[in-house]
Amino acid sequence: MARGRRGGEDIDKTSAKHLLDSIGKIVHDKVQNEAKERSKGELHGDLSRAKFYTKNVIENSKVTNPCELNHIYHTNVTDGHNDPCRNRPNVRFSDVIGGQCTDSKIKGNNTKNGGACAPFRRLFLCDHHLSHMEENKINNTDNLLLEVSLAAKYEGKSLVEQYKQYKQQNNDSDTHICTALARSFADIGDIIRGKDLFIGYDERDRNEKAKLQENLTKIFAKIHSGLTTNGKTNGAKDRYQDTENYYQLREDWWTANRATIWEAMTCSEQLKGNKYFRNTCNGGEQTKGYCRCGDGKSKGANADQVPTYFDYVPQYLRWFEEWAEDFCRKKNKKLKDVETNCRGQFYDKPRYCSGNGYDCEETINKKGHLVMGKDCTKCSVWC
Repeated sequence: MARGRRGGEDIDKTSAKHLLDSIGKIVHDKVQNEAKERSKGELHGDLSRAKFYTKNVIENSKVTNPCELNHIYHTNVTDGHNDPCRNRPNVRFSDVIGGQCTDSKIKGNNTKNGGACAPFRRLFLCDHHLSHMEENKINNTDNLLLEVSLAAKYEGKSLVEQYKQYKQQNNDSDTHICTALARSFADIGDIIRGKDLFIGYDERDRNEKAKLQENLTKIFAKIHSGLTTNGKTNGAKDRYQDTENYYQLREDWWTANRATIWEAMTCSEQLKGNKYFRNTCNGGEQTKGYCRCGDGKSKGANADQVPTYFDYVPQYLRWFEEWAEDFCRKKNKKLKDVETNCRGQFYDKPRYCSGNGYDCEETINKKGHLVMGKDCTKCSVWC
């Protein structure tokens, strides 16, 4: 994308989605440089360094590729809650069920001014096992990366499987699978960084999410205590002074590990040939396939680059854009249905039907003369 061509330096005004993603990139580039300066590489996780705590034995991880992760074997959540998608309904996209906007389910909403609405896709995100992490087992950046990558892999798998069925029933949808993955990727980032607005859709879910944030605070306290001090090498520990919620540490951890987590999100072979909606790789190139900047298999100069920057856009703005996209799709579909069933030709003559199923040309409301001709009853159904 040419600098400034679309309304400001590096701002893409093609659509609201393009605009948000391009702004996210600007934020990311600034945040990334600052995070590298603070962490000095000490927050970058490595799946092969993760350890599994089983009974009286500590086993070293043999996994290097996040796509090889299996929730049965590769997790330290061993109390029966190891499945990220446990208790999650097998529906991720819906024309029938809505999202959640009520005050009790969205942080920051109030009855006077309204607020954010969680889209349906967000309600059943596959992060169940994260609520059952224990800080004595997930006590370093490598082990945390493994658990978050596990959530990302199964979230991606869930979206890909459900999207195929949804697209068959809604071929008018502009939402691409890479976009859906990017939106959930950003939501996972908000969860890890303590920014998630979604409190939960029922009491059990709310308790689970509250427990998850408590666990993350304890886990990042462990990670913080393991960072070097000035007396050792580069003093990373001393640069993170927030020891209550560890928000800055959590922010920098996400920045350091988002590439591995995106790789986990995009493991499905069904993603072959799918591309991100913006050309963001290597300064303006298109993704190669699998919604990745690399070809999905081999490593290269840009293979680890994440094409999306939604995770650096405030969650309520992402959700609003997602709602708007779906609303416009449904509106266009309804308008076509209304036009087909309420206007058009009836035996080669134009017809005009009311929303309650009456023939507008023959009906005289003042006299109570109601006519339901010209197949206008179908109009009441679609209206």
